[in-house]
Amino acid sequence: MLKFSANLSLLFTELELPQRFQAARQAGFSAVEMQFPYSLSAQQIRQELDRLELQLVLFNIAADDLLQGGEGLACVPEKHAQFRQSVDQAMAYADILKPQAVNVLPGRCLNPENLADYWGTFITNLQYAADGMQTLGVKTVFEAINTLDMPGFIISTGDQMLEVLEQLNHPNLFMQYDIYHQHRMQQNMTDFITRHWARIGHIQFADCPGRGQPGTGAIDFPQIFATIAKSGYPGWIGAEYKPVANLTDNFDWLKIQY
Repeated sequence: MLKFSANLSLLFTELELPQRFQAARQAGFSAVEMQFPYSLSAQQIRQELDRLELQLVLFNIAADDLLQGGEGLACVPEKHAQFRQSVDQAMAYADILKPQAVNVLPGRCLNPENLADYWGTFITNLQYAADGMQTLGVKTVFEAINTLDMPGFIISTGDQMLEVLEQLNHPNLFMQYDIYHQHRMQQNMTDFITRHWARIGHIQFADCPGRGQPGTGAIDFPQIFATIAKSGYPGWIGAEYKPVANLTDNFDWLKIQY
């Protein structure tokens, strides 16, 4: 049976972040994930998780200005020291919250002439993150994001993620595979998952176009979920979508067994 987690950064946003934990539990989730948890203390999050018997399965290392249109953090050579500080911050949270994985967002290179330097910086920084999280027993994952939504993002396809895995060959490093982003990049998702599921540390999804819940776009989620169920992938699948209005069928997809 597939295991689904609710992404509290995109779901239940009509509520303040501390109240979203209970909303996820009431919607039928036993696990949650977050993009950036740092507006709350780790102790406050831990208290909500324990009170509601929830598991926090994933959060991101801080990404500086990435969501505001900047290049982010993990690949920018001038931000090497800042990235290490963000890894240390994430490790302090992970030590308390015990997630399955922590995600590194590679970031963008807005000047193509600098791409080689940015790639090398990302590889070095990813090694540091994977080493650190390994001491806590927490997987490090990294994510490909489509270059339509984020022009200049240095990793946008599954093949590029595989290239990073081969280059680092780190036992604590896995892919975070996002259905929405790979659909936007016109990738063969079912084939990739079938062939490479063992190297995937976390999966996320949203429909496309619109990044809404399953059934609001063109992605064949029954096929995708059935593929994941047959593949052997043992991890969590994160609902990281923006609900279309407050439809009563927002979580109908959660009731289907695969």
